[in-house]
Amino acid sequence: MSPFSVGFIVLVFVFGGALLGMVLHAMLPEHHLSSDSKDVVKLAVGLIATMSALVLALLIASAKGSYDAQRSELTQMSANVILLDRILAHYGTEAMVERELLRDFVTNMIAQIWPASDLQPNELNRTEGDLLYDKIESLSPQNDAQRTLKVQAQKVCVDIAQTRLLLLEQGGSSIPKPFLILLIFWVAIIFLSFGLFAPRNATVVTALLLCALSVSGAIFLILELDRPFIGIIQISSAPLHNAVSRIAK
Repeated sequence: MSPFSVGFIVLVFVFGGALLGMVLHAMLPEHHLSSDSKDVVKLAVGLIATMSALVLALLIASAKGSYDAQRSELTQMSANVILLDRILAHYGTEAMVERELLRDFVTNMIAQIWPASDLQPNELNRTEGDLLYDKIESLSPQNDAQRTLKVQAQKVCVDIAQTRLLLLEQGGSSIPKPFLILLIFWVAIIFLSFGLFAPRNATVVTALLLCALSVSGAIFLILELDRPFIGIIQISSAPLHNAVSRIAK
């Protein structure tokens, strides 16, 4: 389910809770709405509001931390790609095949991570990283400088492969669904209490609607950050595109 769909569902539940509270206000006996009853309900809702704030902060921090970590990993991998190409360039013309293979490897990686990318995967299979490493391993250094460059190229190639696998493994959601469901339930209860004791007029309804929109917007933001390579708030592929444009030049 898309973040927009989830956000809309949250809006319906939260604002619906406020409207339900207004309906219950008209149905409940007067002594249920006494000042003593209001005080008890306010204390209970205050506890739920505190827990909701803690869970919401935890979810936002988790989603933002995951987003920032993957963006940092992508930037580091892009730098390593450029570094590997420079190492192979210094190795000499003997490494031209490896540099072209590196370009294909990065092109496929962009198409795999960003399905909407304008780059299309080539015919290499999913073991292309192994193929690149094997090609570098098969280089035959003719002097000490080339031997040093070969060792450096192997290390950087391994680093790129590790980061790529890490990004792919992090593709799943980092937001626990029970947390999200419980948060929505708590916020709906809070808004129900608002509607229960609020006067029924356009100003109050509008204020509750705006508050419900704010809550659903926060949930939408959390889910968007949790899917960093698709959606509205996504990590840019520009670093890897830049790396591709600089390979074999």
